[in-house]
Amino acid sequence: MINLSKREFLHVLGAGAAAGMGLSACAHRDGASAGADLYDLPPSGNVSLLHMTDCHAQLLPLYFREPSINLGVGNMSGQLPHLVGEHLLKAAGLRPGTREAHALTYLDFEQAARRFGKVGGFAHLATLVKRLKVSRPGALLLDGGDTWQGSGTALWTNGQDMVDACKLLGVDVMTGHWEFTLGMDRVQQIIDKDFKGKVDFVAQNVKTQDFGDPVFKPYVLREINGVPVAIIGQAFPYTPIANPRYMVSDWAFGIQDENLQKMVDEARGKGAQVVVVLSHNGMDVDLKMASRVTGVDAILGGHTHDGMPVPVIVRNKSGQTLVTNAGSNGKFLAVLDLQVKDKKVADFQYRLLPVFSDLLPADADMDALIRGIRAPYETKLAEKLAVTEGLLYRRGNFNGTGDQLIVDALMDVQGADIAFSPGFRWGTTLLPGQAITREWLMDMTATTYSYATVTEMTGETIKTVLEDVCDNLFNPDPYYQQGGDMVRVGGMSYRCDPLARMGQRIRDMRLKGQPIEASKKYKVAGWAPVAEEAKAAGNPMVWDLVEQWLRARGGVVAPRVLNQPGLDGGLPNAGYAPS
Repeated sequence: MINLSKREFLHVLGAGAAAGMGLSACAHRDGASAGADLYDLPPSGNVSLLHMTDCHAQLLPLYFREPSINLGVGNMSGQLPHLVGEHLLKAAGLRPGTREAHALTYLDFEQAARRFGKVGGFAHLATLVKRLKVSRPGALLLDGGDTWQGSGTALWTNGQDMVDACKLLGVDVMTGHWEFTLGMDRVQQIIDKDFKGKVDFVAQNVKTQDFGDPVFKPYVLREINGVPVAIIGQAFPYTPIANPRYMVSDWAFGIQDENLQKMVDEARGKGAQVVVVLSHNGMDVDLKMASRVTGVDAILGGHTHDGMPVPVIVRNKSGQTLVTNAGSNGKFLAVLDLQVKDKKVADFQYRLLPVFSDLLPADADMDALIRGIRAPYETKLAEKLAVTEGLLYRRGNFNGTGDQLIVDALMDVQGADIAFSPGFRWGTTLLPGQAITREWLMDMTATTYSYATVTEMTGETIKTVLEDVCDNLFNPDPYYQQGGDMVRVGGMSYRCDPLARMGQRIRDMRLKGQPIEASKKYKVAGWAPVAEEAKAAGNPMVWDLVEQWLRARGGVVAPRVLNQPGLDGGLPNAGYAPS
């Protein structure tokens, strides 16, 4: 359990001063000033780290709507990262209507997206990385993982498109999560061949199942301007639970605080003056870990896709640790400048820079690489399946219109009563009037195990499924959370109390207005099963079924009506804004 006071969740502009460390002025920018000077970030200190995470194989600029529901429970209620909309802007010291407000929040999303354009894209990110490395000699680029999965080209090239792009981008160190769904052999092949002598893959918490030997380097020591810096890897600890175990059958994962402490102490013993954990835990887990493991200067985190404009400082028995998270989909690049004096961190400057493609010219070399990667697939990716009349997005604790489209399609095509779609946080956004292409469909569904399923479930089993996923999301102890959102539900309504005890959060389940009966069987559609048997079951891929449904719409898809559960607890909440 996290037992930290509000002072230990310092997240406003005075955080640095209150903690005895300096924080540069965070941008109070309006639309006029947030153009050319957005990336005018003078260096500070003698050690610089650039951090990207959770790009999910998105090589091109895109739209991505941030959540309007990101509930915090227990000690995390009303705290970063569980702030949305105006609450997040207030914590960051930003005004609504600015570029940065658009990047960080869902507010006026459609209007702001049309005004400010797309974000991300590796060619534009490359320009920013190069610019920052020129002004910060020796800076390291750290990749928090979820890089080799999330698009059609990543799936069809077995991750090679992203491996090549990251090498050209200049990634120095990375850890992983969805990378492991390519299978153990493929991961090792990339590390041994593509990354050899170029990129260090680190993960102190991945061991062999038989003898408990390290699978990857636990950490690396790099010297930046004469300062020894240790980068310790923390891969996603719940990989064999959240994803198919058979893909990593020889490896054990988990939260290993004792081993992490050992690695921190070992790195310090070898002379490290700065210790950073490159994490894919999810931010709530990182915050608890920072309270338990000492000697860590910063945790640069990912997995939960939270774009943190200001850091959180967590106190522990021997000092304090700065905790950040750098968003997703290539939207952001975090910059952490450290001033190291007398062999310890004395000061810092942190900025989360949104990557606006209209403000950053495309890097020629990266642009050429991307064009070459996409060329064999361009026609297939660009094929128009329909036009959406409403906004299509994914991210949110309970549902998104993109997932609503998927569950609607699965029910219609397979004649199911109910449909489930996993609470994945990756996937891109379409504005009303945009074409639904095969590329967008793959952006929403591209995994190595995207089999569509139809299963008979009793009402009791349905409740158990919902309760289990709900506990994963709302357990007050972050170490029992696994970072995804609630399973998306089609056809059936229900109510949820996030503050209730396990097994008591879900109630009033109804199908067409009638109560779900515990003993009655229902036809339930789904996709992305983690059971190994699904590989040989002959099930169709989910994108084929959804494509079939899209083509049957007559070229137009009406706005999706969200099937959101009623909430019976936890409100009002700074992480909740009604749709």
